[in-house]
Amino acid sequence: MFHVNRLSLGLVVPIETYGDGPVPEMHRHIERVQLAEKLGFSAVWLRDVPFNVPAFGDAGQTYDPFVYLGMLSGMTERIALGVASIVLPLRHPAHVAKAAATADVLSGGRLILGVASGDRPEEYPAIDAPFADRGANFRESYRYIRKMSDSWPRFDNQRGRLRGEMDMLPKPVSGKLPLLITGSSQQSPEWLAAHGDGWMTYLRSAESQARVIQDWRQRMQAIGRRNQPVLQPLYIDLTENPDTPPTPIHLGLRMGIHPLRDYLRSRQEMGVNHIALNLRFNQADIESTLKRIADELLPEFQHKARD
Repeated sequence: MFHVNRLSLGLVVPIETYGDGPVPEMHRHIERVQLAEKLGFSAVWLRDVPFNVPAFGDAGQTYDPFVYLGMLSGMTERIALGVASIVLPLRHPAHVAKAAATADVLSGGRLILGVASGDRPEEYPAIDAPFADRGANFRESYRYIRKMSDSWPRFDNQRGRLRGEMDMLPKPVSGKLPLLITGSSQQSPEWLAAHGDGWMTYLRSAESQARVIQDWRQRMQAIGRRNQPVLQPLYIDLTENPDTPPTPIHLGLRMGIHPLRDYLRSRQEMGVNHIALNLRFNQADIESTLKRIADELLPEFQHKARD
């Protein structure tokens, strides 16, 4: 999925059009994930949306991401299973670490866990958690989850303590969970550069995106860290006319496949390693759109041969 100086493509679940309302039908959702795998997309991405908040306007894939990951682990074989992203202050990190490691093992090491501090203040009173403290809670939960990859961990922080007398099983396949930080997650630029196995950033203009990626990587280089991958979501409405010029839609663009190719090439040049396409506002048939992207774009932006 991640290659130096190369871009890969994934899809945000549900792979469905539901622009007229916040709740998707989850129509043929497993079949479409399996089609994405067959066509050669690198990853599918779930979201953590515990409550349907009217002001937010999007209920995500509606299912709990960890339960859904368990099902997808058994229904797919190769495609990476990502979460963009688990809202750490809304969950206890012990539960996140256990569920994520389980999904990683069941899928054969295909889990990529995005983590975030959360951006929907309405959810916090429902679990009696302070929205204002989410940045500190995020850091403590992040450290807790990292420590759960150790054997017989010892640590003490605001989310709990262990004294080396208990262990958490299973352990992730690669020895630790791949944790990708979303946005700033209420952290300083220095903290972001020092932590995480990648960075999930947001849609920006080309100039701004190139600048923030360069700044993040320069900060990593300054502290001696290896380069880490950058991910970006993109809502698309792919038109039948292949040359339709880009026009803005919510968090994305309506355009033909030729301008989409140019957009992807430009992001690859500025250092984006993966783009998760979201078809929520796509007006064309979903299966036809997937096959069109697979036929016309994946040969350039994919690194494994399709079946």
